[in-house]
Parts: sequence; C-alpha cells; structure tokens
Amino acid sequence: MTDYAARRTMMVDTQIRPSDVTKFHIIDAMLSVPREQFVPRDKREVAYVGETVDLGGARVVLEPRTFAKMLDALDVRNTELVLDIGSGLGYSSAVLSRMAEAVVALEDDETRLSEAQEALSDFGADNVICQHGILNQGAAQHGPYDVIILEGAVEHLPDAITDQLKEGGRIACLFAEGALGIVKIGYKLDGKMNWRFAFNAGAPVMPGFERHRAFTF
Repeated sequence: MTDYAARRTMMVDTQIRPSDVTKFHIIDAMLSVPREQFVPRDKREVAYVGETVDLGGARVVLEPRTFAKMLDALDVRNTELVLDIGSGLGYSSAVLSRMAEAVVALEDDETRLSEAQEALSDFGADNVICQHGILNQGAAQHGPYDVIILEGAVEHLPDAITDQLKEGGRIACLFAEGALGIVKIGYKLDGKMNWRFAFNAGAPVMPGFERHRAFTF
C-alpha cells in the first residue's frame, strides 16, 4: 500500500523548501492536503512527482514547486478572498482553503467540478465555493478579490480578470513566452496593473487564454 503521507513530506522537503519557500502556513497547507485525492485516479502514483499532472484538454495540476512559489509571492492572508481560476479537481483550492478566509474555485468542466466538490467536501474545505463558468471571464459575482491565481499558463490575460481584483490586490500569472514561461505578480494600484517578475516556470496555455493571431494569406 502506497504511503502517500511519506511522499507528501518528501515533496515538501525536496521540492518546496529547496525552492526557498519557507513560510509556515504554506508548508503546513501543502503537508496537510492529500494531493493524491485531487488528481485523476489513474495518476495518483505520480501525484507527488515534481512535474505537472495532466487533466486533459491542455489543463494540468501545476507542479508543486511552481504552485508553492506562486503562493509565496502572493503571501495570502487569512482575511482574504481568493479566486482560483482553472481549479481542476480542487487541489489548489484545498491548499488555499488553509490559508485564505474564502476561496472561489472556478472550473469550466462540470465533471471536474463535481469531482472537486466531492474531494473538497471530504477534505473539509467548507470555505471553498465551487463555481462553474468560463475561465477567461472570471467569477465577478463573488468578487472583487484580494488575490487571483491562475492554474496554467496564459498568452493573453483579459481585462475581465484584472477588473475583478480589489485595489491593492495581487494576481499570480504564468505568461507563456516561447519554450519558457515567466511567472509575474501583478499589483493593482490606482486602478492600474503593475507587474513584477517572480520566477521562471512552464505549463500548458489554458484554453481561452491564447493570444489572438491575425490571419495571413
């Protein structure tokens, strides 16, 4: 029988801490959430490997290092409302539920959302709202948000997303730039977005966040 708890500890000790993520509430949350319960059943054996877990359709569970470093840069507080875009089977929202006051888990696939609701309920994450909707439109009905995080790469980030951020709020976004992606943290100040480089990472571009390309003849 697989000892997932031991794998979880190893993930934190070999992937998270060496990436200079040392804030207690992040470490505690990632040690607390059974990642294997939030990936497809046939992918549980690779749940703690240091890479993305494929959900199909260019959607993934971000690799632990990338997700942890995003959380570190965002510095989520227990009084804040978080929008988790592309929450998949709920892993990221489960981790965030241990850090934030409340989380809106936005997912466009109803089957995934249903599975996420069940897994989040089993975990006891009763401060997560599972919301079905179009990812690139966000979830304005529950906003504005203190923090927004996207669980995949983007080529283009619609204004509809940043418009849902509170003044003084932060967003973590992985911008796809060639073979290498760049995670930037955006801060909303005086109604405008100010972006700062955080670190390099990679993930597939989420559907709906592709850059519009002009037709050529």
